[in-house]
Amino acid sequence: MNETLAGWLQILALVGALALSYRPLGDWIAHCLTTSRHLRVERAVYRAGGVNADTEQTWAGYLRGVLAFSLVSVLFLYGFQRVQDRLLLSLGMKPVSPDQAFNTATSFVTNTNWQSYSGESTMGHLVQMAGLAVQNFLSAAVGIAVVATLIRGFTRTKTDHLGNFWVDLTRITLRVLLPLSFVFAIVLLAAGVVQNFHGVQAVTTIAGDHQSITGGPVASQEAIKELGTNGGGFYNANSAHPFENPTAFTNLLEIYLLLVIPFALPRTFGTMVGDRRQGYALLAVMGVIWAASVAVVTANELHSVSSPAGHAAGGMMEGKEQRFGIWASALFAVSTTLTSCGAINSAHDSYTPGGGGLLIFNMMLGEIAPGGTGSGLYGILVLAIVAVFVAGLMVGRTPEYLGKKLGSREMKFASLYILTTPALVLVGAGIAMALPGERASMANDGAHGFSEVLYAFTSAANNNGSAFAGLQANTPWYNTALGLVMVFGRFLPMIFVLALSGALAGQRPVPVTAGTLPTHRPQFVGLLTGVILIVVGLTYFPALALGPLAEGLR
Repeated sequence: MNETLAGWLQILALVGALALSYRPLGDWIAHCLTTSRHLRVERAVYRAGGVNADTEQTWAGYLRGVLAFSLVSVLFLYGFQRVQDRLLLSLGMKPVSPDQAFNTATSFVTNTNWQSYSGESTMGHLVQMAGLAVQNFLSAAVGIAVVATLIRGFTRTKTDHLGNFWVDLTRITLRVLLPLSFVFAIVLLAAGVVQNFHGVQAVTTIAGDHQSITGGPVASQEAIKELGTNGGGFYNANSAHPFENPTAFTNLLEIYLLLVIPFALPRTFGTMVGDRRQGYALLAVMGVIWAASVAVVTANELHSVSSPAGHAAGGMMEGKEQRFGIWASALFAVSTTLTSCGAINSAHDSYTPGGGGLLIFNMMLGEIAPGGTGSGLYGILVLAIVAVFVAGLMVGRTPEYLGKKLGSREMKFASLYILTTPALVLVGAGIAMALPGERASMANDGAHGFSEVLYAFTSAANNNGSAFAGLQANTPWYNTALGLVMVFGRFLPMIFVLALSGALAGQRPVPVTAGTLPTHRPQFVGLLTGVILIVVGLTYFPALALGPLAEGLR
């Protein structure tokens, strides 16, 4: 009963903190994306980069900026890893192998942060700080920048200008991500998260054994790891490691950090389009899906026990930290798989078939409840467009959303967006299962082994980064295949979103009539929720039936 009460209290505290942050943070991000005033430090950045901050770009020009910046970032991070043995604070680490360096570079630049290596034994401090942590800021800022263009597509009329990528990137990084990360890094440091430049330290354990422990600048990286929905851990155990997540307080704080920006972005959307009710509608859909997932996963882990020891422990404690327990582990797992974060405080491979299956399903939703920084909002907006189109077909009217008609061009971009990720997941998992050598990487056979592979490709294509942990993915084939899936899963949807933004911005506004579907009422919330679940269910049900569903029915 005490654990149940504590579980409910932490959920209520989390919801309360997110509610208090929703308005000020959402409005501040909207201000950063709309103001014409440049800060002095921003002007210095523009001069250094040769950027004219007062000019705007077409959707194609904006896309070229996104792709060029991301390509340079991948090349830099790849090279940084390959020469880390010659850098300061390398701790004697060897250069990262070519396939793993490619996988890691694409992973962090695409905001996936999938890790097929142990951080404390592979990366030196300088690579962690100046390579991985920097991309935690920049990849998160790119996601918010892209969703800003989609919002401008709804608000602008008869124009092909959607903003300036370099301005959006700079403002989001300097005005939003850096200040928040600075504050919460200090909070985490005060709460016991490690922050130093120590190398490998030899310590004597309580049992009298000897162990080598690596220190490092963990608190500063931990803050942006969660705020940017990145998820890459300084240590292999990620947020289950006591240096990254030492107490129940830091655990709850990290969950808050990974949710706070994605849940605030609907407010940004409502503010920028001039109708905050639209933001509340999207927030309601996100909240319903998140709450339902928390309830189902927690119930599975509490009650689906497989042994007398499980009953004695009060639930499925395998793979979970005793200091967090069932409730906090399930809450973290749901929140991280419904965002593009990928941080973990428990082993998802050890979850029950029902709990683990729903974690996979959370990512298959496209991580829209609330999703990643920026990517969650533009994902749910694309699905909102589909929901409005479906409603228009039902009543025989040309569908419109926020004063913009949704014709064949707009629906083609929305459809391509929806189809991209499932194609990458299903084709990638199918190829892996067809290759004997890659099947050998599974720690388990049968349905659970397939779930490990399905989880890996779902995580990569949706830029999540968490893993079932049973799959030995540090092989040249998996490093290359998953790296390519991360790239396509990140940038193909961005291409379609930016093209959709341009199509919307070029239209004239459509006046509201008696036949216009209200998109701020509970009716639309229910319609959008239903479309999300049906689209994902029809797409992925056969694969889920071969994995977690089959395992649960054994």
